[in-house]
Amino acid sequence: MYNFLVTSQDGAWDRSGYEYDKSRFLEYTSDDIAASFKELKEPQLLALMELPCLFAYEGTSRPMRVGRLEVRLRNNGKTLFIRPTLDERIDPIEFEQIKPLQAALDIRDWEINRTHWAVKDEDLLDVLHQFQLIPEGLIGSKVTKEDLPETSPPQIHADSVGAFIEQVFRLDHGGREVFYRGHSNSKKYRLEPSIFRKDPHGNFVYRDTEDRMYRELLVSNSFDFNGDIYTLDRLVRMQHYSLPTRLLDITSNPLIGLYFCCKSNIDEEGEVIVLSMDADHIKYFDSDTASCIANLSRLSKNLRDSILFDAGGVEDFNSQRPLRQLLHFIKEEKPFFEPRLEPEHLRSVLCVKGKHTNSRISFQSGAFLLFGDEAVLDEEGTPDITLHRIAITNKRTVLKELDRLNINESTVFPYIESSAKYIAQKFAFRTRE
Repeated sequence: MYNFLVTSQDGAWDRSGYEYDKSRFLEYTSDDIAASFKELKEPQLLALMELPCLFAYEGTSRPMRVGRLEVRLRNNGKTLFIRPTLDERIDPIEFEQIKPLQAALDIRDWEINRTHWAVKDEDLLDVLHQFQLIPEGLIGSKVTKEDLPETSPPQIHADSVGAFIEQVFRLDHGGREVFYRGHSNSKKYRLEPSIFRKDPHGNFVYRDTEDRMYRELLVSNSFDFNGDIYTLDRLVRMQHYSLPTRLLDITSNPLIGLYFCCKSNIDEEGEVIVLSMDADHIKYFDSDTASCIANLSRLSKNLRDSILFDAGGVEDFNSQRPLRQLLHFIKEEKPFFEPRLEPEHLRSVLCVKGKHTNSRISFQSGAFLLFGDEAVLDEEGTPDITLHRIAITNKRTVLKELDRLNINESTVFPYIESSAKYIAQKFAFRTRE
């Protein structure tokens, strides 16, 4: 295994330090490796520092370097600070020398054009040695996936509805508002919206076509959106119809979170994530900040990627073309919006209470986390959002108990198709156990 690090900053690897946004960490990294770094505590950071590194620049004109790194978290876990150490025994490697090795090193063609940090399941030093790009004697013991640290086991467990509710009531949130989200596979699923999700090889599935999907659904089903005033309203409706968006569903009803935890991956350990936050961190459907973030969905990939978030002061930031386009979209729904966007707002994660425009959202007591540009919600929580995790086992029994409380396919998804599916399952012939 090795770290593959790409940057657009000239001379970055010759300096004493460099920072990556956490959103760029583990791009183009396979699921099984990424799962080992779901949390970033000391064992995970030490594992990263044990791996050899290939330091690269965006494009193909500048050589790559081999070395090691030191890493630590900064900015409440939002950034990873690395200190690169280049191996002076290994000459700089031109891209033309690496190009024939791309498949062997799992470097995809488009990777070299995006700043990111991937962890690859290939033996960097062995491949370079085979092609005589590093001298003899530099190959040591290699780190494999089996050597990676495991995620910390959950501290709270439940195997029945009663045990779950007992654990819910034991948590003290200090008067903060509380929401829940169920994950049917605690090892696989992360707190990220569907628009940012990746395939098993770490490639983005939907992110680059977000604006086109938004418009295509409006074109093909415009009548359904006639009553929506804000872009956020449309995103909520699109989420309801399963279009990937930058919204992540949460609920104020713990039993709904438990149902979603148990309804699929029946033999896998699930989890209910308990999120608590102060009331002033919660926005409503007509929030100005929510409008700013929601309308990012309408910017093209090229415009979103060209936003410079460290472009001097607020005036310089707002003078950029992508921001002028974003302001145009915001003013369509809020004509009196003051044309002054804050960089940190566009990269934040907001809790939003949208309109209950359909029976499903109403019954599920639904709210949403709205993710800004490449925003990441730390799996261990943030200063604004505190997280607790309740591990759930014995899912079949839990689902039967929830059914006795009238929480099932028919009520959670109150449509005739769901009711028919639930009734058919309920009355299906089963042999006696």
